[in-house]
Amino acid sequence: MSLPSSSPSPSDDATASTVQPPADGQPFDPATATIAIVTYNRSALLTRLLDSITAMDPKPGHVVIVDNASSDNTTELVESYRDRLGTELVYRRLDTNTGGSGGFSEGMRVAYELGSTWIWVMDDDVEVMPDGLARMGAWAPRFKSIQGRRYDFDGSEFYWQYRIAERMGIPIPFAPSGFDASGYKEMNSGCFEGMFIHRDIVGQIGLPDPRFFIYWDDQTYGWLASRVTTSVIVNEFVLRRTREIKQWDMGIRHMNASSDAYRYYIMRNRAIIKRYYRAAGVYNPVLFGLGTTLTFGKELIRLLLVERTVRGTSNLFRGLSDGRKIAKDASWQPMPPLVAGD
Repeated sequence: MSLPSSSPSPSDDATASTVQPPADGQPFDPATATIAIVTYNRSALLTRLLDSITAMDPKPGHVVIVDNASSDNTTELVESYRDRLGTELVYRRLDTNTGGSGGFSEGMRVAYELGSTWIWVMDDDVEVMPDGLARMGAWAPRFKSIQGRRYDFDGSEFYWQYRIAERMGIPIPFAPSGFDASGYKEMNSGCFEGMFIHRDIVGQIGLPDPRFFIYWDDQTYGWLASRVTTSVIVNEFVLRRTREIKQWDMGIRHMNASSDAYRYYIMRNRAIIKRYYRAAGVYNPVLFGLGTTLTFGKELIRLLLVERTVRGTSNLFRGLSDGRKIAKDASWQPMPPLVAGD
């Protein structure tokens, strides 16, 4: 695997290559890490990811692939890598498509039950840098919830919104992108495209919530993690996106195209976030309502300026309507912890 010529090399990033955290905790053993991948009908993209894992040094102890009931040749493809991946491969084919949320919940469950100390989750539309695990592991003695950086499809530096306005439950789009000499920044969010998390944190906050299906699941999970540990994004380029997405170039930021399904779940799942906020005692109806209004407005802008259509607004309203049912469900409970509290 190689980066496009326009991409800066990780070795050229002085901060990433020279700053190392103090060894305050246990030394990192790559064999205790598991990469958990979720895939659905994208065998061509999955091939590129598995090729990149084959080239990794060091490799993780396990690679878990959760297949959301793909109808293409994913099963055959995965089996073709079993003897050449260079690490133990665990394949879980689900009976139905549980969405990214269900897939990551299952992938993390399998990795946890394998006894993994570290779980590195990712979609099938990325490649791993050859030294990606070593770079993440260098921070493992210091932190237990870590996010690395990514190159975008074109080789540019991908900006991820690592901070959320907690009471509104929405990302802060202009949080500073630069790093100081420490090489890390604290975050209160998460992204399943590269989340690197310790089993102790998973044990405390439980598995990702499959009820999201798609959208807001990783942000919420990262927020939960940040409530029990110091979560950080580190100045290490460890992944590269391999799928081009239609975008609106806003200069220093981009807005990606979406879909009707995403629009529906973006609004419906606000109700699930609200339930988690209430359980944590941080719910503010005025500020959270403002966050929901801003989210709705952002999706209208996405329709008009990225997809250049007004069709699709009905999915936003339908999501809001179904979210009210979740808000009124007296039986609803957050995902339980995997270990008993003190």
